[in-house]
Amino acid sequence: MDKRCTRVPHIIMPKKGTDLSKWAVIACDQYTSEPEYWQETERVVGTAPSTLRLTLPEVYLEEADVSARISTIHQTMQQYVADGTLYTLPAGFVLTERQSGGAHPRRGLVLAMDLEDYEYKAGSQSLIRPTEKTVEERIPPRLAVRRGASLELPHIMILIDDPERTVIEPLFDKKDSFETLYDTDLMQNGGHITGWFIPEGDETEAIQQHLEALCDRDAFNKKYGCTDAHALLPYAVGDGNHSVATAKAYWDEVKQELSEAERADHPARFVLVEVVNIHDESLIIEPIHRLLFNVDVDDLLDASVAYFAKHGCSAELAAAGTGKADEHTQVFPFISDKRCGDLIVKNAPYSLPLASLQAFLDDYYASHADAKIDYIHGTDVIEARGTQPGNMGFFLPDIAKNDLFRGVIFDGVLPRKTFSMGEAHEKRYYLEAKAIVK
Repeated sequence: MDKRCTRVPHIIMPKKGTDLSKWAVIACDQYTSEPEYWQETERVVGTAPSTLRLTLPEVYLEEADVSARISTIHQTMQQYVADGTLYTLPAGFVLTERQSGGAHPRRGLVLAMDLEDYEYKAGSQSLIRPTEKTVEERIPPRLAVRRGASLELPHIMILIDDPERTVIEPLFDKKDSFETLYDTDLMQNGGHITGWFIPEGDETEAIQQHLEALCDRDAFNKKYGCTDAHALLPYAVGDGNHSVATAKAYWDEVKQELSEAERADHPARFVLVEVVNIHDESLIIEPIHRLLFNVDVDDLLDASVAYFAKHGCSAELAAAGTGKADEHTQVFPFISDKRCGDLIVKNAPYSLPLASLQAFLDDYYASHADAKIDYIHGTDVIEARGTQPGNMGFFLPDIAKNDLFRGVIFDGVLPRKTFSMGEAHEKRYYLEAKAIVK
């Protein structure tokens, strides 16, 4: 790889003595249907300095006073800098360890990434890519918050596929040699997080070299069974993709007014992220099943066989439990009040089963306006509701961690709601900030 995607940022933190349990607030795109969560957060924070004052919970995006809220956010950012609530660290990374109730902590590395190496459009060949489809309609309201802001706060998780654990994990063997930057409980069932500061120098240079090694072309081709025709994918956006897309849209606006020299190091060009190894034991990747409403089961199943035949595959319907998946065969168990069984597809159009199924469902729904779909995490819900008259459920297979990157490499950006990664309370809390203006 002849280009370095990462940068060593100047991270901004609240001054010593700040109550970090009130400062740190969960990502703004969580609990969007639960205003009571955010009301309780308001109560907990009170008048204390908090990232709640620097972000806009998306539960309020449709409120009449959203413009006033955004203006207040921008003013508070400036106030926190001016009155010393915030201070800027020397250049460096932050090593993080988050306990959120599971058997294993989540371990990550906070650094900056170059938005010139990110693209979310279909067919993107960029080094940083989303794992799932970006809904462009979600960008403008977020862009309204970023315009006029002097700071950004990250809840973006960037995944690396590092099965040998060469980048992040070895740093914990020497964490005691790093300064503890924060060590705090997180409000509202968020668990506990610790961060260690790694100043710019030999250590950060070594980290970046290890990241670049993940893109060795020969090793990449061998890992995924691909050729030089496939674009390298060292970094996949696992969470917060619409935040990255918004940062990209903002940078595309800002850079129009800059010279080439000014573009090279402008702070808006780089976005603050947490890099996490997809093989981290804390990351549980679960499939999201499909629950269908207002469908004629026989018609839909017949349409599925016809669809896959039209696209160069062979598909058949078989008794439940008889389908056996392998590298050439994808199996989709289904359930309804009329019949249950397996939809078996051979030589499917996509390497990830969910992408194959969703491609068919998108095609079917385009000509069946009354049909509806919901995305369900648990099999018990599919079993309970999929057997109700007019309903139907498809069970999706587990997703191997290696297959997530492989799916993006071979199939492109995955369909929305392909997988889930952690419960709402496990999502990233805002702690660090970075300037996005000179």
